[in-house]
Amino acid sequence: MSYPIDKKFVIAVSSSALFDLGQSDRIFREQGPVAYKSYQEQNQNVILDKGVAFPFIRRFLAINQAFPKQAPVEVVLLSRNSPETGLRVFRSIRHYGLDITRAAFMTGRSPHEYVPAFNASLFLSANEDDVQKAIDANYPAGVVLPSKVYDDELDTELRVAFDFDGVIVDDEAESVFKKNNDLAEFQAHEFKMQFIPHQQGPLADLFKKLSFMQKLEEKKLKEEPNYKKILRIAIVTARNAPAHERVVTTLKNWGVSADEFFLLGGMEKYRILTIIKPHMFFDDQRSHLESPAGDIPMVHVPFGIANKNPFSHSTEPEHEAAPVTVGVGSPIKT
Repeated sequence: MSYPIDKKFVIAVSSSALFDLGQSDRIFREQGPVAYKSYQEQNQNVILDKGVAFPFIRRFLAINQAFPKQAPVEVVLLSRNSPETGLRVFRSIRHYGLDITRAAFMTGRSPHEYVPAFNASLFLSANEDDVQKAIDANYPAGVVLPSKVYDDELDTELRVAFDFDGVIVDDEAESVFKKNNDLAEFQAHEFKMQFIPHQQGPLADLFKKLSFMQKLEEKKLKEEPNYKKILRIAIVTARNAPAHERVVTTLKNWGVSADEFFLLGGMEKYRILTIIKPHMFFDDQRSHLESPAGDIPMVHVPFGIANKNPFSHSTEPEHEAAPVTVGVGSPIKT
């Protein structure tokens, strides 16, 4: 029997993150909400292209296929769409075979308030205002940034990469560095605190639950030697030694671990990410969320000292603004 939702590992996703809503977004902005609603109703049987978060979500749901009795994970749709315009979204979900059945349709309002109601460890959206509201309410959330979309269906592994400070843990250490932009001061502080675990950051629960899923996989691998593991987790941090010791202390204190741990000492993160090829990379600093090819799915977590007045927010839209995506064989949609 599957777990009740308060016992499940839940990710909430907006339709703007899951699918490419570029054309819909353009109609809304150029012609208004009435034309937008009419367009969606006229095209409710036209399947939406995959969005930036689609490869991540599809592989995440595959965990249930590996553990069918428990069905430990769930994805919930949190949408600014109305139930009527949301028909196209759910028909696209059914077309791609995604096991998503729960949803909230807010008809223009932000759905962020319902993150804890659905027990979500993450809310993914392309709407910056919705994500910022979630973060301000201490809910785990991230903005899905524009990138090319490529979903290799033969690749069953789910690769997730995290920055450390301001994402997995709080911004205490970052605040020390940014106070004077003094690396030596930062290193001295972290060395002094090396045996004191960090406080949790906005995506600590997500990281912990992914690590727990890995433990389930390791147990299954012992029982079934031919089992092919799904999850691979990496930490990619600008820290270098000796500031890494507090990272290790924190992970040990939480009883979690990562498959790969990169200490880059300020090196560009894309140099590592282009090799890992994560299906999601989470970072609190926009400057770290860039790659020359634009083919790494990246999520901005607008939390802490690194995001004090990071950018001006546009007027809040009444639907879900879409990132620019490029699908295989699809034109760029703006």
